[in-house]
Amino acid sequence: MVAGSFLPLIVALALAPLMQGVIIRTKSVVAGRQGQPLTQPYWDLWKLLHKGAVYSQTTSWIFQLGPVVWLVSLLLALTLIPFGGFPALSSFSGDFIVVAYLMALGRFSTVLAALDTGSSFEGMGASREVTFSALAEPALLLSFAALARQTERISLSPVLTAISWSAWAHSAPTFSLTLAALLIVLLAENARIPVDDPTTHLELTMIHEVMVLDHSGPDFAMIQYGSALKMWLFAAIIIGVAPPWHRGGPWAETAVSLAGMMVFAIATGLVESSMARLRLLRVPQLLLVAIVLSALAVAL
Repeated sequence: MVAGSFLPLIVALALAPLMQGVIIRTKSVVAGRQGQPLTQPYWDLWKLLHKGAVYSQTTSWIFQLGPVVWLVSLLLALTLIPFGGFPALSSFSGDFIVVAYLMALGRFSTVLAALDTGSSFEGMGASREVTFSALAEPALLLSFAALARQTERISLSPVLTAISWSAWAHSAPTFSLTLAALLIVLLAENARIPVDDPTTHLELTMIHEVMVLDHSGPDFAMIQYGSALKMWLFAAIIIGVAPPWHRGGPWAETAVSLAGMMVFAIATGLVESSMARLRLLRVPQLLLVAIVLSALAVAL
């Protein structure tokens, strides 16, 4: 195990909610509204942390433990993600597999918490979440395998560091297919349009949001903050795989990566403002496309 820098983790903890604010503000501007301040997600988290939590008599300790495991698993996953010119806090052979299964552990905890309520409504959302994740995880692991095979490294920090202009010039098809697959997985894992709508409250269309309806106060704050961290995690990987626009010192690369994250957030808001959700039966087909793309990347 190799020790790296605390900076990627600190930046993620500090700026992940801001990325959510940029997405929401972009959608508001496109809709012709002024929209909420960019810092509104921070105030929402602050407000939730100062509220009390309400627990149903039908729930057990599993329900209360779900948000904690969700947040802790994502925090651990972020310690393995490099950013800009700085390596991850921790790096070891095969750490990308640990990242995938830490996120799976967080999802498992929220699914268990939803089922613990005894609500058929939340059970429906949990069923959909597990079904789609069963298709998203192979695409994610195959994408990591393609990157590892192409760069001949089996740790995320060295893999993303090895992706340079010369690497893209030599293996553009492989990186392009991997990038497309990761973008689809990001949409599915983070409940974004066209897979899911994070702002919907319609029973027939809800997937992720339905599982957290019974959470409140600090528990809901942990879920919301964890969702922001998960979005940042996937975006950081995608920015690392994308063509490197700058190869200077570590601070210059970090500044460029931060700009890339904000551009990515704006692009996400524009996409969500210009298209609707897919029909529920079409989502597995989209995820199968991601699996095919990542498998082709491995084959190439």
